[in-house]
Amino acid sequence: MIRFEDVSVTYDGAARPSVQGVDFAVPEGELVLLVGPSGVGKSTVLGAVSGLVPHFTGGTLRGRVTVAGRDTRTHKPRELADVVGTVGQDPLSHFVTDTVEDELAYGMESLGLAPDVMRRRVEETLDLLGLADLRDRPIATLSGGQQQRVAIGSVLTPHPRVLVLDEPTSALDPAAAEEVLAVLQRLVHDLGTTVLMAEHRLERVVQYADQVVLLAAPGAAPLLGTPSEVMAVSPVRPPVVDLGRLAGWSPLPLTVRDARRRAGSLRERLAGVTPGAAANAATSGMGTGPASPGHAVDGSTVDGSTAARRAIAPGHEDPASADMPPRPRLFRLLRGRTSHPPAAPAPVVAVASLAVRRGRVEALRRVDLDVRPGETLALMGRNGAGKSTLLGALVGLVEPAAGSVRVGGAVPHRTAPRDLVRRVGLVPQEPRDLLYADTVAAECRAADADAGAEPGTCRALVSELLPGIHDDTHPRDLSEGQRLALALALVLTARPPLLLLDEPTRGLDYAAKARLVAVLRGLAAEGHAIVLATHDVELAAELAHRVVILADGEVVADGPTAEVVVASPSFAPQVTKVLAPQQWLTVAQVRAALPASEPGAGHE
Repeated sequence: MIRFEDVSVTYDGAARPSVQGVDFAVPEGELVLLVGPSGVGKSTVLGAVSGLVPHFTGGTLRGRVTVAGRDTRTHKPRELADVVGTVGQDPLSHFVTDTVEDELAYGMESLGLAPDVMRRRVEETLDLLGLADLRDRPIATLSGGQQQRVAIGSVLTPHPRVLVLDEPTSALDPAAAEEVLAVLQRLVHDLGTTVLMAEHRLERVVQYADQVVLLAAPGAAPLLGTPSEVMAVSPVRPPVVDLGRLAGWSPLPLTVRDARRRAGSLRERLAGVTPGAAANAATSGMGTGPASPGHAVDGSTVDGSTAARRAIAPGHEDPASADMPPRPRLFRLLRGRTSHPPAAPAPVVAVASLAVRRGRVEALRRVDLDVRPGETLALMGRNGAGKSTLLGALVGLVEPAAGSVRVGGAVPHRTAPRDLVRRVGLVPQEPRDLLYADTVAAECRAADADAGAEPGTCRALVSELLPGIHDDTHPRDLSEGQRLALALALVLTARPPLLLLDEPTRGLDYAAKARLVAVLRGLAAEGHAIVLATHDVELAAELAHRVVILADGEVVADGPTAEVVVASPSFAPQVTKVLAPQQWLTVAQVRAALPASEPGAGHE
């Protein structure tokens, strides 16, 4: 159905091809997963299938790409629209109409389908994707995850023979992601639809793939094989595969169910060790963990209140110190510009009986929340639960209908922006919402001026977070992960005591996510309070001291990460599900515990 024949793509002005030597076929009725680190050209490969590369993006395509016998070099995207349906990383860029139902019908109208056919398919898609209650809603009022489901639905209604999906579950909660993937599997198995999909959250999708294509490095020839074959050599892999490699299981498990069947002996080896003790053992040699509470991540002395903050989540390793590569230069840039809290620090965030209305929708009701310096809190919940609305209230974008919100003692929606930026910073779901200038250098100059910081402050942060990026680079030429790093640097320039992040791992591979975790851990150790809204359960397990779960605008769970996620089948990470009822959250915890419980065990 899809055939790449020695394909290479070189964009205008680029010194070398984005991808080269791409030569593989996707049979009809198969789901093929495209994996690899950020920046290796996955989106370029997907764009070549729909004809967007090179007809829309420009550049030079060498070789040949055919879809259902049509050569994409001679067929423009509109001439492939009846065969190929595409959903990119940014659903908002796809929308043409204002409401959900109109958007689902638009593609069929463009193809001239009969009204009765259109009506039937719209109803089917509304039911398939759980969108029936949203049919009349303006798209602009939907959450990011709801918009992503609408974007997927809009390409399903024309019944294309080929679906090309770029990060289709990145903004979806775990349950919604499973629903979407179940729909895709049904299309593949029952209707013979061919699916080519790129996704960084492999823990969600790898078990559904018939084949996996690995792009291991920029310009590297792809490796094609079964999921288990490719995961054995892939530099990017889900936690359950990492756990299997650590435990020496063969073949490697791809699902929690497979891993649980083999985990009996591993549970026995871990039975005498608690996750907290394992974390202490892992970090005591670094001088940065709970075993040496008088030192920060770069080895300098901090006050006793920092050690007290590290006891926020008993039984959970300190996210500010456990198993992380040190980032001393970044923290020296921030050190001395963030005041350490007193021994009993007042909350940075104090929310009481908060209610927020958006038109007829009661987005939040009776929310009580406080966040203290040095604490990292993960907001979780299904799409539309109110997570982004709560972040908006904390940064002054949303005015409460009832209750109160205070950030650093100020009322956000009544505080002047120039003063508020020194109290709280928000990195939104779409980092480019913060990016207006034509170059990285111009963005940094504006951030320094807005924050009243010394010239060069922002650029120094960018150099640490985003090494190798030139001053004259246009922000739109950066990858999703690079734009996130740039937006984070812009926000940190004002050194706000409270940092808010909305879905910060969209578009990030596992290595980029690890770098982000290291940065945020260091910031928490320096006394910054961090609140992140996320559907990434692995990120919450790795980073958060505390998890708050929202449902229909209300807080339904609030407690230490280990206690909350272990009790939740939806929000538990893979390692927790495999090793339950023991309260292990990450592979790093297990790796640290194995030598302590049984010397030499668990090594590959």
